[in-house]
Amino acid sequence: MTFTNEADLIAKIPTQLFIGGEWVDGNNEPFAVLDPSNGKVLTHVANATPEQGTAALDAAVEVKESWARTTPRERAEILRKAFERLIELRDEFALLMTLEMGKPLAEAQGEVTYGGEFLRWFSEEAPRVIGRYGSTPEGNARMLVSKHPVGPCFLITPWNFPLVMATRKIGPALAAGNTVVVKPASLTPLTTLYLVKIFEEVGLPKGVINVITTRDTAGVSNVIMEDDRLRKVSFTGSTPVGIGLMKQAADKVLRSSMELGGNAPFVVFEDADLDKAVDGVIAAKFRNIGQACTAANRIYVQQSIADEFSKRVAERVSGFKMGRGTEDGIVIGPLVEEKAVNKVAEMVEDAKAKGAEVVTGGQKGAGEGFFYEATVLSNVSLDSQVVNEEIFGPVLPIIPFETEEDAVKLANGTEYGLMSYVFTEDFARGQRMIDRIEAGMMGLNIGVLSNAAAPFGGVKMSGLGKEGSFEGIEEYLYTKYTAVPDPYAGQ
Repeated sequence: MTFTNEADLIAKIPTQLFIGGEWVDGNNEPFAVLDPSNGKVLTHVANATPEQGTAALDAAVEVKESWARTTPRERAEILRKAFERLIELRDEFALLMTLEMGKPLAEAQGEVTYGGEFLRWFSEEAPRVIGRYGSTPEGNARMLVSKHPVGPCFLITPWNFPLVMATRKIGPALAAGNTVVVKPASLTPLTTLYLVKIFEEVGLPKGVINVITTRDTAGVSNVIMEDDRLRKVSFTGSTPVGIGLMKQAADKVLRSSMELGGNAPFVVFEDADLDKAVDGVIAAKFRNIGQACTAANRIYVQQSIADEFSKRVAERVSGFKMGRGTEDGIVIGPLVEEKAVNKVAEMVEDAKAKGAEVVTGGQKGAGEGFFYEATVLSNVSLDSQVVNEEIFGPVLPIIPFETEEDAVKLANGTEYGLMSYVFTEDFARGQRMIDRIEAGMMGLNIGVLSNAAAPFGGVKMSGLGKEGSFEGIEEYLYTKYTAVPDPYAGQ
């Protein structure tokens, strides 16, 4: 892509708030969105005040009944049209994500496909929301069980997958008949704004989706969370922020979906197919430059194969090309901001101080932009930060283990439980790992498993609720039981 193409794309992206079907300026000074590959300003975006957060909720409340009364087929058609338009604009969305978030263009193309699937999946689920009808056991009444939209929803999305995180929440919320207020991350708001422009184009009624971009995250979120009219919050982000939102939600007894932090174990047993395991760990660790809650964080390899596994991984990783995501052959793009680079560097230095060896990488990128080399560490101590904290960067720490019991203990030795990976050719062992590893998701001999048709979510401190699949739309519905007289009573 040439600079002219990039400039033309940025020029067509909305930069205002979207409230009640209208694009409006923020009442605070606009804030800059940076290109992490060079630290330069891409554009400036509207900066909402708390009062504008309330205005966005006002708009969602105003049309909640009319939108809930639309037929499932109407809602499905709008979602389907949005999906089709998104795919038509695949190249633009991919480039936009690369510019504002930094991921390589090929990965951004993949995110368009994955993100679009949530619109298509939930367009198909909208007409399938059904209840049931039957007799009570005593036969003295009939039970009518029906499903209803929960009401206005507050959807808070993170910066690392700007499209997927928006469609994964907006899709089921709209399919179920809810209105929404979306607050994208201030680091990557442009993708969400462009997505909402699509919904506007395909005829979504005014007020059904409202988008507020802001640097006053706490101020804007607080007024929305404290409003009695809000009925659900869905958040993807760090566990500490999620805990704070859950405490606020408790005061209003809000329905809550929380997709929080991860510390995924990647366990390789000595009977594993090493070629598959190496491919798997490369995919699980370095996708999105390691900036994913599903990323393999702790690589546990059985002692007898640890050296060979480390050697093969290092050979692959040392050949990774680092640079701006628009360049050909790039595997490692920039991290999202300078603070992220500094944190990854701190974690590597901590590991080295505790005895870890840098097999490859281990340095900040030279020149402009927020880069850190793809890194493999061996002989990593269990008390290192890279073992106990979510890395969120391209660093792969390898830790040997002896027995299956050791592997299970190590894998479960964290407060998190989002994703896990196991590589073994022993079918029975694989079955045991499904039962014994504490995580909401597992890749068994596979390194990438996210799918719109599968339930996404974790256990323990990694959150609650599921996104995607059949479970995903249930998060946006409540169940009502109505009793009616039995038609045969008295006969």
